This record gives sequence, structure tokens and C-alpha cells, in this order.
Amino acid sequence: MLKDLAFDHAPVGLAVLENRIIRHCNLQFADTFGGTPEEFNNVPLAHFYPSIEDYRRIGERGLAAMYETGRYSDERVMKRSDGTLFWCRARGQSLTQDDPFRRGIWSFADLSDERPLVKLTQREREVAILTCRGLTSKEIGLELGLSYRTIEVYRARLLEKFNARKLAELVAKLSGMPL
Repeated sequence: MLKDLAFDHAPVGLAVLENRIIRHCNLQFADTFGGTPEEFNNVPLAHFYPSIEDYRRIGERGLAAMYETGRYSDERVMKRSDGTLFWCRARGQSLTQDDPFRRGIWSFADLSDERPLVKLTQREREVAILTCRGLTSKEIGLELGLSYRTIEVYRARLLEKFNARKLAELVAKLSGMPL
């Protein structure tokens, strides 16, 4: 059937999830995460996050957005089957908006070529993501329950790790934009 052909050979990783468990995925998803489509059937998506805390936190954020719009997207660090980490763009569409995680279709795009992975702590990743969303230090502090001065310390570490001179350059490097 043509729709099966389109799903299986799409140039982006696709997965049908039920309650955040992979029920079916395409060839590109399997290639991105390191395996065959059959190996991923009935595997919890939690296996592909750097930590269970990332899985929980991103899940909470995604669930809230999906209750409102039925959709969610972000860029995050994910983990391949062999344990290596990589930047990934994830986009999801719930098929059951009253219970968004019950069933949905998700795409996963490997951003490794545009965004090399720099080793960050969990908190640095959170600050980096919120910085890319355009939040100020005060707004990030409120969201994370930290003082804005603490956020400034994290931003200074990020500037150093990414060899950026100012915040705009850091955001460009984090988002993979050409400088």
C-alpha cells in the first residue's frame, strides 16, 4: 500500500507511540537510533533519553502542550541504542487529544551534522534550551526555581563551553545557525 511505503521510507524517523511506547517505526527511525524497525517494537521511549529525569521533564512539558494544541516539538539530546548521545528534533501529533500520550505519531530528526554535542550537565541543558526559547535569566530562574544570578552563572559556563563571546553567538551555536 502506498501509505505504508511512504511511512516506511520517509526521509525522517517516524514512530507510532502508545503511552510513550514504540508500537511501530520506520527505517529512518531505526537507522537513527541504531537497529532495525522490529527491534524497536514495544520498547519504551524512555530508553532513548539521556536520563529518566529528562524523560519525565520533557514528558511533562510535552503533555501540557499537547492538551492545549494536540502537538509538541522541541530539540533535545537523545540516546542511541549503543549509548551515544546526539541532538534530535522531535515533533509529535496526538491522535487522542483528550489523552495526548495514548496514541500519537512522532518524527525524530538527527541534528548531529548541524549541532555537535557538547557535554553538559542536566541543569546546563535546561538553561540552554530555555535560553534558545528566548527567555531572560529572570524568566528561566522562575521556571527552574533558581535565582537569576545562578542562571547567569550557568550561561557564563555555556558561553565558555561553546566558545561564544556573547549570548546571541551562544544561541546561534546552540540552534545550529550559521554565524
